[in-house]
Amino acid sequence: MTINTTYHDDTSACVEEVIRTVGNEIIFGMPLALGKPALFANELYRHAKRNPDIKLTILTALALEKPEGASDLEKRLLGPLVDRIFGGCPEFDYMKDFRAGTMPGNIQLYEFFNKAGGYMGSPEAQQNHLNSNYTHVIRDGIEFGINVYGQMLAVRNGNGSGPLYSMGCNTDISLECIAALKKQRAEGKKVAVIGEVNENLPFMYGDAVVPASDYDFILQSDKTCYELFGPPKESVSDVDHLIGLHVSTLVKDGGTIQVGIGSLGDAIVSGLQLRHTDNAGYNAIIEKAGIKATYGELIHKVGGTDPFAEGLYGSSEMFVDAFMELYKSGILKRKVFENVPLMELINEKRLNCEALPENLFDLLIEKEAVQEKLREKDVRFLTAFGLVKEGVTWKDGKLCHGDTAYEPDLSVPENRQAIKAIRGEKLNGGSVILGAFFIGPRSFYKALNTMGEEERKLFGMSGVDKVNQLYGGEKLRALQRKDGRFINTAMMISIFGSVVSDALDDGRVVSGIGGQYNFVSMAHALPDGRLIMMVRSTRGSAENPQSNIVFNYGHCSVPKHLRDIVVTEYGIADVRGLPDKDVILELIKIADSRFQDDLLARAKKAGKVPAHYAIPEAYRHNTPDKVSAFLDPYKKEGLFEVFPFGTDFTDEEVALGGALRAFKAKATKSKIGVAVSLAGEFFRSVPDDAGPYLSRMGLNAPSEFKEKLLQKVVISALKSSGRVSA
Repeated sequence: MTINTTYHDDTSACVEEVIRTVGNEIIFGMPLALGKPALFANELYRHAKRNPDIKLTILTALALEKPEGASDLEKRLLGPLVDRIFGGCPEFDYMKDFRAGTMPGNIQLYEFFNKAGGYMGSPEAQQNHLNSNYTHVIRDGIEFGINVYGQMLAVRNGNGSGPLYSMGCNTDISLECIAALKKQRAEGKKVAVIGEVNENLPFMYGDAVVPASDYDFILQSDKTCYELFGPPKESVSDVDHLIGLHVSTLVKDGGTIQVGIGSLGDAIVSGLQLRHTDNAGYNAIIEKAGIKATYGELIHKVGGTDPFAEGLYGSSEMFVDAFMELYKSGILKRKVFENVPLMELINEKRLNCEALPENLFDLLIEKEAVQEKLREKDVRFLTAFGLVKEGVTWKDGKLCHGDTAYEPDLSVPENRQAIKAIRGEKLNGGSVILGAFFIGPRSFYKALNTMGEEERKLFGMSGVDKVNQLYGGEKLRALQRKDGRFINTAMMISIFGSVVSDALDDGRVVSGIGGQYNFVSMAHALPDGRLIMMVRSTRGSAENPQSNIVFNYGHCSVPKHLRDIVVTEYGIADVRGLPDKDVILELIKIADSRFQDDLLARAKKAGKVPAHYAIPEAYRHNTPDKVSAFLDPYKKEGLFEVFPFGTDFTDEEVALGGALRAFKAKATKSKIGVAVSLAGEFFRSVPDDAGPYLSRMGLNAPSEFKEKLLQKVVISALKSSGRVSA
């Protein structure tokens, strides 16, 4: 069924036409994170607020919200920062009302994923959470009743053929949802698909390029070209860096990598960059850390410590800016192609995609990529991948290039020799990553937008059903994702190998399962794949730590029979295929030493390990002091930085943020001690070096007691952190 696309420059008029199309009962789906059509969503919500006859259900995930401080100090710190970083980004009205508890009864919000910890105190959000695997979201959403779907679109000039559109940042569920709604329309159901065009959105390729006819309504005006939401980089802790350093040894040159957003992803990439750009220094560090001596056999089997000669390919539901750092460093450079014979030849190292061999046609015939007597479809294949020179065509049963015609029967030696004259120079159409969605700092969007078109085509985008699993193209995807290292994060891991990553044992959802199971499953399905599960050994404050390696837990995200490699800041546990006894002992070895005895005692009591076992001395010193002591000398040399890839924060903001967090933790522990310290500050002059910090907080000239008190809090916090003189 052909769709007659309607173009709008008025958001309200577009919403009204959608309501006329589908009626007053609207189940509105949007992609997660960046790709939401913000202006359309807000106007639809306003219409439903004004008209209680409209029953609006919003089904989405990961609404992007500007941070707001709870206290006066937090607001002073965040206010200018939010204006600078998020200025021009529209906020979602439905989220403001949802947070305030003022969303009207005719509107409901359901999400399948949210910012970690963002809904812990919201019963409504907990009750309305949709526990859907990422690859099942549209299946479940269609059963839920989605009849309207909206997303942000990128656009570029089509060189006289009209505008071209791209799903840009969110092919993930959009491709599948639009196809499902087309099917529903063909069955006579009333549906509507909306694209909101934002010229700031990078125009991505792969499966992201879509015709206008996929959309019932396309909304575009100056107002839709708002600034993209670009969350700043997270700081990378010492613990994160040491985890990343361990993981960097488990990635094989010529293989595939999947990482997620956040500080641990940045830590991994920082380690990989060090391995590639300063290999001698990298090897010296991991030798001093004892990583080579302890895990040398595992590293040799699944990873490596040499620079990346072949490079890596990225296959990750989330195309994070860390991949851009890998690309700029010359690590993300292994190209893959959408063709089984070509991938077989490349993996067998018989086909160099940058310099085609003399025996190219022999290889293609051997792999049955083409027939010995070439056909028209064989020539289309050859031209599509650059295997023959540009301009080669099929005419009257022959290959033609300029005024020269070539016989297609390659069983004749003379013909095969002649056709070498039109052999291409290198393979075309490859990509270095396949992602399903992206979000990152504004510098990331700028990097994509300023790339040439051909270079940007290296960064492919597709649906999560293709990116996150092997089904539907098992042979090709296995070839493309060879030596896959699927690196995920856990909140806790039991000593039996089960993973806790999305919820608590009382049922409260912390974030959602997302696509984690997909990568776990794929890591086990691929013959050379490995799952690397990262977990920080402890959580909580320094005064009241809790172990993230636990005996057991009342919620499980990934069952123990899917255990593989676990990494903490203290080491690596390769537990795939091991019996329970050895799984337990290997995981205890990489736990914080303050909790090892209790874990071992519980395991012995349960009869799961030998009663005579004692933890080897080499693993009895897993303490935070050990982490800091090891990294501090390298940090003084400029390695293992808090923001290895830069930050949107100023130096003053970084210092203030760290100092105030530490002060808050200190106040929680000892209110009396903090009160005494603050009282003393009232009898001291303001240190000269505190000036820039106080100016940034608007507290350099307090006019009332409350402001004077806040000034003393800031000064005390800065003194405690060593930022200003005592």
